[in-house]
Formats: sequence, C-alpha cells, structure tokens
Amino acid sequence: MIDVVHHLPILLIASGLIGAFLTPLIGLIRKELCNYWATFVTLIQFSISIALFYKVIQVGRISYWLGGWEPPWGIEYAIDILNGFVLVVVSTICLAVVIYGRKSLLKEVPEKEIQLYTLYILLCTGMLGIVITGDVFNLYVFLEISSLAAYALVAIGGRNALMASFNYMIMGTVSACFILLGIGYLYLMTGTLNMADLSRLLPPIFGRPAVMIGLILLVVGLSIKTAFFPLHTWLPDAYTYSPSAISALLSGTFTKVGVYVLIRLIYTIFGLQYFLANIDILIFLGWVASAGIVFGAIMAIAQEDFKRMLAYSSISQIGYIGLGITLANKFAIAGSLLHIFGHSLMKSGLFMVAGLVIYSKGIKRVSQLEGMGKAMPYTMAAFLIGALSMIGVPPTIGFVSKYLILLGAVERGEWAFVAIILFSSLLTAAYFWKVFEKVYFSFGDSRVEKISEKSKEGPLTMLVPALILAVLSLAGGFLAPYLIKVFELWISTIGGV
Repeated sequence: MIDVVHHLPILLIASGLIGAFLTPLIGLIRKELCNYWATFVTLIQFSISIALFYKVIQVGRISYWLGGWEPPWGIEYAIDILNGFVLVVVSTICLAVVIYGRKSLLKEVPEKEIQLYTLYILLCTGMLGIVITGDVFNLYVFLEISSLAAYALVAIGGRNALMASFNYMIMGTVSACFILLGIGYLYLMTGTLNMADLSRLLPPIFGRPAVMIGLILLVVGLSIKTAFFPLHTWLPDAYTYSPSAISALLSGTFTKVGVYVLIRLIYTIFGLQYFLANIDILIFLGWVASAGIVFGAIMAIAQEDFKRMLAYSSISQIGYIGLGITLANKFAIAGSLLHIFGHSLMKSGLFMVAGLVIYSKGIKRVSQLEGMGKAMPYTMAAFLIGALSMIGVPPTIGFVSKYLILLGAVERGEWAFVAIILFSSLLTAAYFWKVFEKVYFSFGDSRVEKISEKSKEGPLTMLVPALILAVLSLAGGFLAPYLIKVFELWISTIGGV
C-alpha cells in the first residue's frame, strides 16, 4: 500500500503540474470551469502545505528523494521549519487570490480564462517548487517556470502591461543569468548541487575567489527577483498595470519566495558564521536595505495612482525584511520571518481592496476616493486594518514584526538603523493618511454625497478574501508569540545567533 503521507512533498508539485496540464482540456469543455479547477488545485496544495508544516514541527526535517535516488546524484525535496512556514504563506495567498480573482479577472481580462488559469497554476506551483527543493539547480528550474508564468500574467493586463511585462522579463532574464552563473561557480568548486552538501563542502574553500564570485552573482540575481533597492525597477509598473488579482498574488508571494532563497543562501548554504567573519558584507547589505525602506516610502508619498502607491510601498516593506536578515540576531531574524507572513497578508489584502474599488467604481486614483468610507464601508474597513498593520500600529502583526526588527537593531547597537525604522514608520503613516483623509474625512462635497448615496460593495467572492486577510493581519499580532516559538526552533539550528 502506498504511504501517501510519505509522498506529500512530490504530490505538492505533481498536483500543480498535472493541474496546469489539464486546465486547457477543462477549458475546452467550458471556460467558466477553469476558475473552479484552479481553486481545487490550489486548495489541494494549501492542504498539503499545512500537513507538511505540521509534520515538520512534530518530527523535524523531512527529506524526500525523487525516484529513490540518493543525493547528490538525485534531486532532494527537503522541508524544515523555515520552508514549511513559507509553503503555508505562499499557498494561503494563492488560494485566497484565486477565489478573489473569479469575478475580478473576468471583468479586467475577459475571454482569457484558459490561458490565465493555466499560467496561474504554473506560477503557484513554481513558487512552491522553489521553496521545497533542496537542490540549487532544481531551484533555478522552478524559478524560471514561475518567472515565465509571471511575465505572461502581467502582460495580460493590456497595452501598458505589455511594456511593464517586457521590462520585467528583461530584468528577470538578467537575474536568471546571474543566478545560473552563481550556481555554476559553486558547482565548479564543490561538484554538488545539493544544498546540504554545499553547506558541508563550502567552508574549507571559503577563501577561493570563485566562491566569492558565486556568492556575489547569486545575491545580485536574487535581489533583482526580490526587488531589493536599487534593483527594483521592474516592480512599480508590473504591479500597477497587471490585473488586480495578479498584483495581489505577486506582491504577496513572489518577492517573499525570493527573500526565502536569500535567507537559505545566507543562513544554510554559506552559513551565518561566514558572514559574521566578513561582517562588512552584512553591514553593506543592511545600509542598502535601509535605503530601500526610505526610498520606497518617499516614492509612495509622491504617487497619485492607488496601485502604484502600494507598489512602492512594497519596495519599502521588503527593505524591512532585508534589514532583519542582515542584523542576524534572534530578534531580527524572527521579525523578518514574521514580516514575510505579515506583509503577504497586508499587501495582498490592500491590492484586493484596490481591485474592489476598480471593479465597483472604476476608480484608480487616490484623489478620486472621496466618500468611499460610506460607499464601500466593508472594503474600506479591510483597507484600514491592512494599512494600520503596514504602519505598525498595535496590536497588528505589522507592529510585532517591526518591533522585533527594531529590538534586533538595538541589540546590535545599530542606532542609525533604529532611527531609520522609526522614521520610515512615520513616512508610511504619511502616504496612508492621504488615503484615510480622502476615504473618511471628505465632507461637504456634492460629488462625495453622490458617491456615498451609491453604496455598493464588490462581489462577496472578492470582498470576503480581502476581509479574511485583514482579520488575519489583526489576529496575527495575537498569534505572533506562538509563531515566534516555532521560529526559534529553526533559529536555534543556526550557528552564531
């Protein structure tokens, strides 16, 4: 009898690849079935991710050898607490967005259900593959699967989206070249592609120039994929012009997967001891992340387009995660991991709100949001909670994650970083206040009164996922102590923390 539980790692990926293959066939029967099919596939992947995370907490690291071939000859899928947690984050957002997208995508990109949901499943499966694999070349393969699907999904948004997708593809191709070359250098020096073997074979040869070149290539390539400042240039247009559901998916998952790979590279493959011995690297990366935090927030203040404001906000928030990684102590690492979860909830939820406003009112600019607090009270409640969490107001998950990163900076004695975190929170409050003022405090305008009279929320399939993510952003602050205890199990395995 087949042990299904033992084969969950490969079933996670196989279900998505088979699902994507069958989507065009299902679409030939009836195009409307594609969304239900994609929802079913992502629900399976979500359930498997939950099961794997629960199992890894109970029994520790899980190793699955494809075809029974032992590493380094065969490909290994390896799950520990870190990537088990990221699997849950990615699959949660994928499931929420596919439910949300049923009405949203039908209105924004009609008559493209077959292509859209085939690409959607491929994107989600590619991201899950990146997270679960224990082989760096297999990671590159999944990275390209998900990237190609992402380029196409952005392009579906229309004329402006085509140029945004083209720029995204050019930057993504450069990134892929850097990553592949970096992997090649590491393979040249070690003769293995398995992450666990790399972590064992690299320390004796850290002084070799080829190893340093491989590290630089990987960090730069992954920074482009993750949209770390100043390699973020593809992100604003891609998020602004893509369909709202795709913006919600990419903002909540794709950049977080890139961050996960950077964490895996720094803490597992090379090991924290290497970076502590070369502390200038961490300090440099910390200042780059800090610059991104401030730059993204200032640019968000300057935006008039609602989605573009949220896009620049993402650049700022990704900087927080990067800063926590470079501070490299238990507070900052836990804060970064929590911010991966929190930002996925917050930003996907906020883009869902933007999509709801576009769907119901056709409004895309911040200046046009007057009276939305009365016209769409539940939608704007979801926005309010998500925005307060982004600012870092207690008791939201955004407050806890930022507070932990702040404690990490204090423990390191990096007072400049402390000042940047506090200052950037004020900047975040400034660009969200622009929206609050329009939504809740515009009175006495006849146009506002007319909008308020036409109270109309979006469809429940769009509204409910946005509200659920907002509630999770709030509840996450109360659940944070339990998540931190889980993170500490993984952090305890890192040398030097």
